Amino acid sequence: MGAMSIREARKVYGAVEVLHGVSLEIPDGEFVILVGPSGCGKSTLLRMIAGLEPITSGEISIAGKVVNSLAPAQRDISMVFQNYALYPHMTVADNMGFSLKLAGASKAEVKEKVANVAAMVGMDPYLDRYPKQLSGGQRQRVAMGRAIVRNPQVYLFDEPLSNLDAKLRVQMRSEIKRNHQRLGTTTVYVTHDQIEAMTMADRIVVMHDGVIEQIGTPLELYDAPGNLFVASFIGSPAMNQFPGRIVEGAFVATDGTRLPIGALGAGHDGREVVLGIRPEHFRLDPKGLDMEVVTVEPTGAETQVMAEFAGQTVTVAFRERITARPGEHITVSVAPETVHLFDAASRKRIGAKD
Repeated sequence: MGAMSIREARKVYGAVEVLHGVSLEIPDGEFVILVGPSGCGKSTLLRMIAGLEPITSGEISIAGKVVNSLAPAQRDISMVFQNYALYPHMTVADNMGFSLKLAGASKAEVKEKVANVAAMVGMDPYLDRYPKQLSGGQRQRVAMGRAIVRNPQVYLFDEPLSNLDAKLRVQMRSEIKRNHQRLGTTTVYVTHDQIEAMTMADRIVVMHDGVIEQIGTPLELYDAPGNLFVASFIGSPAMNQFPGRIVEGAFVATDGTRLPIGALGAGHDGREVVLGIRPEHFRLDPKGLDMEVVTVEPTGAETQVMAEFAGQTVTVAFRERITARPGEHITVSVAPETVHLFDAASRKRIGAKD
């Protein structure tokens, strides 16, 4: 059983505290993604789980066993690195079977397990090749196969797709998720790419400045971000944010633009707030509010428009094909039930649970 528990984990380098008492429970078999901007502490936390970084204080346990003082080889984990970390002088088969060989497995057992895992990751035709003879995606499959063949309690992934091109990243995301569904092994995956997090995770852990901002399923974080940081980080394009205040139950932006927000504004008259609107929640409305088009970016599935609205530049995503050009004006409205309201001082979403 690969359930994991992290309790009040801290990491300090000299006078700098990188992780500030992080606590996280991961049930057996869950695919958890740690996501956040560079420097938020996500990779440091992963390396602490792996035993590559000592923990300053707190406790990390895997399958009910505290592993703080255990060496990486004693933790029953497998790790896939960003740079693949393959042995250049070994063939694909030897790279994938090296850990089994070190563990004393027989040649027949190594050959059988490597063959099975190579077929799983689509590398069975390349077992006799060397890493220099493989593409980036193939090297990443070898690294994944090397991790899988050990059958550990926990898989750790440290930004494994960041060196791949966009098309290959999409393909590899699907393969990693499919392998997790097939194996059912607890997985902790680090990325700064929120699209990876949204499409792959059972749960996402959003980190910022060494603390956990919010934990939830992808749609929970998208539909109900707990604060402005999560709201701006989860979603692409990012949520538009408008500073202003509540006046007679409506939102009034700093430039005077007034937007009805339904019951959301009740009881908050005079409160300084930030209104959040997802780009896809604007809609064309001949009776709506005016915005001036700055740029138009057709993507095929939708049309993204940068426009001046409520005193700032916003991003709007339309499913329909629009003919507006830069400098022209369109009118839009927003359904009150789709907007988000955040307290300007605390930056927390109004109505969110503490």
